[in-house]
This record gives sequence, C-alpha cells and structure tokens, in this order.
Amino acid sequence: MMKFNNGLKLMFLMLFVAVGLNAQTVSKEQMVFITAQWQGERFDDGRPKVADDILERIKSVTIEEAWGVLRNEGYHNQFEGGWKPLHDDVVVVGRALTAQYMPNRPDVSDQILKKGKQEGRIGNPNSWPIDMLENGDVYVADAFGKIVDGTLIGDNLGNAIYAKSKTGVVFNASSRDMEGLSEIEGFNAFVRGWHPSFLTEVMLLSLNTPIRIGAATVLPGDIVLAKKEGVMFIPAHLAEKVVVTSEIVRLRDLFGISRLKEGRYTPGQIDNKWTDEIEKDFSQWLNDHMDELPVPKEQIQELLKKRTW
Repeated sequence: MMKFNNGLKLMFLMLFVAVGLNAQTVSKEQMVFITAQWQGERFDDGRPKVADDILERIKSVTIEEAWGVLRNEGYHNQFEGGWKPLHDDVVVVGRALTAQYMPNRPDVSDQILKKGKQEGRIGNPNSWPIDMLENGDVYVADAFGKIVDGTLIGDNLGNAIYAKSKTGVVFNASSRDMEGLSEIEGFNAFVRGWHPSFLTEVMLLSLNTPIRIGAATVLPGDIVLAKKEGVMFIPAHLAEKVVVTSEIVRLRDLFGISRLKEGRYTPGQIDNKWTDEIEKDFSQWLNDHMDELPVPKEQIQELLKKRTW
C-alpha cells in the first residue's frame, strides 16, 4: 500500500481510504495515526481495545454525563439522535467496528468484490463486517440514511452479529425482520427505520475507517453508548474519564438525596458548592456504605485515597 507522510495520511483516509481499490481496511500504521491519543492495548489491526471492565461500567453512564465530559474536553460532535431502536430499554455498549456504504456503482463494486474474493472474504459484502467482529464490538455503519432497499441486516445476520459480539448495531440505514430480531435476547439495533425490502443498489466501500453518522464523527475503537435518548461515540482515550466522572457524580447525587431525606442539610447547601464539613461527611458516608453502593468497591476505595477530606 502507498506510504503517506503524517500530514497527508488522514486526508487520504477520509477522501479515498485505499489505493488500488483495496478499500476494505486501513493499515495498522494508519489506524494508530488516527487514534494517536490512545495509549493502551490494541487489536492486531491497530484498533484501540478499551478494557472490558470499562465497557461494563459505562453501561451505567447517562447520555448527559458522557456528553458533558466530552463537551468539556472539546468534543462537540459525538452525539446523534433521531433513531428508531428495536428496544427502548436495551443498552448497547461496545467498541465501534465501522463500515461505510455508498450508492452502488458497478465498476467500483465489481472491483471490490474481486478484491474481497482474493482476500478470502466469504459471501456478500454486507456480511464482511460481521466476519470481523470481536466480542464487545458494536457494528456501526453509514449507509447514507437509506430506508427502502437499505436494510443492512435481517434476523439471520442479526443472530450472527450477536453470536460474535454480544452487543448490537448502529446503522445510518434501515433493517428488516423486526419481529425476528426482537427475539434475540440482549440484542438491540439503533436504525433510521424499518422496512421489509432487501438490500439493493448499495456497495461496501470501506471497513474500519473514520465515518460520519449524522452529526457525529466515529473512529474505529470509539466506545458506543446507545440508549433511548440517542447514541454517544466516545473517543477511546476518554472512555475511562467518562466512566470515573459519571461514578463520582452518581455517588454525590446519592449522598445528597440521602442527606436531604434525613433533613441533615438544606437544598441550598446540597445544590451549592459543598463546605469542608459536607465533604468530610461525604467521605465518611462513602466508607460506611461502600458495600451497598452501585459503584465497584475498588473504585470507591480508589476515590477515597485521592480525597483530602
């Protein structure tokens, strides 16, 4: 594959992800380049691998908490709403595996199919991203919002996705077989619509490259947090900060509500900057209720170590 200097790599990734129509994936070097702020473990292809315990803890983060942290860090384009989810009450959390689809153009799609066969890919191109899924991945695809004839999956592919990832999908497109998909326990699909048609006149252009989902920019390895309000795409290097901030906010809210119910403090005291006395009370409350709070005990212990009250 052609080598780019650092100043040109990202431009080429976004405009034309591979030379010679090797448009299925990007190199590990390019993946590391576009996710340079991630300093942790990576998959073999270079995609950031946020730890499983962070994924589990992030399920309790609210959309508003995640949005606030990212906003404070300067990330203003990581949320997208307007979905028609399969379920309103099934949270989807995982590492993004991305795909970009475009309106079909025979000369290009023929070359992509030919290249895919040379690389040993099996079946139709809309199954190729599914073959790449790892446990804890979320299949995120941009198919330009197509509804009629834009159904990226039905219940067969949905079962295959859940078997490999144990999560769900986020599609700027549609899906079919709502009834069958709804029978997959634990699976959820955030889509633009539902339609009984089959996928036609669509071609897969890229896999694991930066894509746009509505108003959001999504990189491979971003953490997907999908709830009924919408979907947050959290940069991998900020995932732990989002989790820790959320847990602290959750604990402070629980403490405040508890003390208000007891009549120990007034609303004005709790809703303003806490005094040293309240902060000391909060630390003692954390220590006394450590085993019953909805945050891992070890995380509370770590928080107490850092507190000065």
